[in-house]
Amino acid sequence: MPEPAPLSPSTLYLVATPIGNLEDITLRALRVLKQCQLIAAEDTRRTVQLLRHFEITKPVISCHGFNEAKRTSRILDELARGASVALVSDAGSPGISDPGERVVRATRAAGFRVEPVPGACALIAALTASGLDTSEFHFAGFLPHKSGQRQRLLSKLTTQRGTLVLYESPYRIEKLLNELLLSQPTTRVVLGRELTKKFEEFLSGTPTDLLAHFKKHPAKGEFVVMLENPAQDAHSTAPSRAEDATTEAASDTESQDFDVPPPEDNRP
Repeated sequence: MPEPAPLSPSTLYLVATPIGNLEDITLRALRVLKQCQLIAAEDTRRTVQLLRHFEITKPVISCHGFNEAKRTSRILDELARGASVALVSDAGSPGISDPGERVVRATRAAGFRVEPVPGACALIAALTASGLDTSEFHFAGFLPHKSGQRQRLLSKLTTQRGTLVLYESPYRIEKLLNELLLSQPTTRVVLGRELTKKFEEFLSGTPTDLLAHFKKHPAKGEFVVMLENPAQDAHSTAPSRAEDATTEAASDTESQDFDVPPPEDNRP
């Protein structure tokens, strides 16, 4: 294998870092972190821990949602001096539900090179292991915290074709499931949590099934939330009581599709 070329001067490298398992870092990411002149990190404490694990010593500055505008100027100054700068987030790829977009836009506008160093990404890891359609999907990251904004955006998103992918925290996952219970009661939802870590877990079922699960097992870890073609459910009508009675006998067969069983009081 030929020796890799040295880093390019005046270049911003977007370095993906592990989302949990440190073995997921790439050889190229390690080379860039070792050879760059400066690392801009979402959380300097976490990044310094990562660097220490791989015995890398480099200057590290913070670049997060509250100082990204200020740090962009510093990064542009470094690039103008010919430095190679690595931008990293806490986990995964910078700019995907993490700071980085403003820096990238300003770097390109200033005429400097931007080079991605791909690697771990919770979105792709969860989607490919979910069993849902991967030929067409829509990623929306984290929903807004305010209820009105969440409702409006969720209503819009659930009209999209294909698999819908969201990120959600353990503190709001049940709120999201309750919102989906009102608008997408029969849609299959797959939750991926603690991806690549010791307690990695995938849960699958309707919003009702998953809410019943969390009554017994408190939510822990960040979640990737995937909805199976929610546009189908959005355009369907809720079954009548007569239809419920007709399909009740088939509930045993239907429940086999779910990794999370239906609530006990719904079982025949």
